[in-house]
Amino acid sequence: MKIAGSTALVTGANRGFGRHLAAELVARGATVYAGARNPDSVDLPGVTPVRLDITDPASVAAAAQLAGDVNLLINNAGIDSRADLLEGDLDLIRLELETHYLGNLSMIRSFAPVIAGNGGGTVLNVLSVLSWVNFPLHGAYGAAKSAEWAMTNALRVQLAERGVRVAGLHVGYMDTEMAASVTGAKSDPAVIARIGIDGIEADAYEIVTDEISRQVQAGLAGGVAALYPQLP
Repeated sequence: MKIAGSTALVTGANRGFGRHLAAELVARGATVYAGARNPDSVDLPGVTPVRLDITDPASVAAAAQLAGDVNLLINNAGIDSRADLLEGDLDLIRLELETHYLGNLSMIRSFAPVIAGNGGGTVLNVLSVLSWVNFPLHGAYGAAKSAEWAMTNALRVQLAERGVRVAGLHVGYMDTEMAASVTGAKSDPAVIARIGIDGIEADAYEIVTDEISRQVQAGLAGGVAALYPQLP
């Protein structure tokens, strides 16, 4: 789809990767609604702040009513509780699923009719390399992202006939607040945002943005032995 002249809503746009996505869209000539639980925290020039908590159905419905001209939805809002699946707080694990899976599903259920009614467009789900491979430190996050990837696959088939393209963006660690404690290599979120918006404009279904994601995607065909070589 063409970005210039489009109308987008980006969730979690007040900071981190979401803010970079919103800035990239504005730079390319899109009208942008910047969703955040606290709209006063949105400080990016050229966007319209929208109060939005994707885990609250009433908030999602209100945003869909307000932003009725949207033809591009970017589901970026997320958390990483670092909850361990065996010993972590079940409430945190539920919150991961409520956010990444049910929250984003709620957004798509509310905005797909809006996008279709505006002549069609795109939904982009910001996924992760951890949609494809998981580690104990990110057990809850990876499980929720895997569920979101499965949802992305199901809805891209279901919504295609309505003129709504559903895409997924896969990326490893980015240099944002969420990954502040990570000491390994991290991508520049501004670069990943450009790659992501390029992918939307190219009508890509899967946008694989960095080398670690490409390596893991290639390893899927190798099964458990390829993805988890540390196992006996």
